[in-house]
Amino acid sequence: MTTFLLIRHGETDAVGKTMAGRSPGWPLNARGKEQVLRLAARLSTLPLRAVYTSPLERTVETAETIAHRHGLEPQRRSELIEMDVGQWEGLSFDELAELPEWQRFNNLRSTTRCPGGEVIIETQARMITVLDELRQAHPGEAIAIVSHADPLRAALACFLGIPLDFMLRFEISPASFSVVESHDSGSHVLCMNATVEALS
Repeated sequence: MTTFLLIRHGETDAVGKTMAGRSPGWPLNARGKEQVLRLAARLSTLPLRAVYTSPLERTVETAETIAHRHGLEPQRRSELIEMDVGQWEGLSFDELAELPEWQRFNNLRSTTRCPGGEVIIETQARMITVLDELRQAHPGEAIAIVSHADPLRAALACFLGIPLDFMLRFEISPASFSVVESHDSGSHVLCMNATVEALS
């Protein structure tokens, strides 16, 4: 059995405002840094054996803060990167709200491709593939995975056995963690979207 802590990066100035996508230049803001410090303290007593992260700045910052508490160096994995949103990258959510294809994307997430980017099942496939690889590399261990909201939602939808069109029915907040136990015979979701704020 491998225990995954699936962690979303802390808040940035783009969260809730702009489709950051894979573009650089979105570090954690002051609130995000505080969130991550509190999260790292909350997780400091857990026996983490490795921390893996998306290569984007906001996830690397989050991963480094968590890993430091355990004397670890985060390892970057390209498979954990944000969903490729193609031509929507950099647009505000107000701008996106005017686009019919954005409405289709949110209502029929499983079959609607971001223009010039991914369809969510591709995101899910790369997430589940890398998580299975890491499960085999860390039998009997707990490891942290630092990624982004949609890739984490897609992975959790797979573990829960729910359609990708329903993935927006649950939240993955900045600096939240979800816990999954993964076995050869399947996986169990132990908690979702836990935050330090909710636990305090």
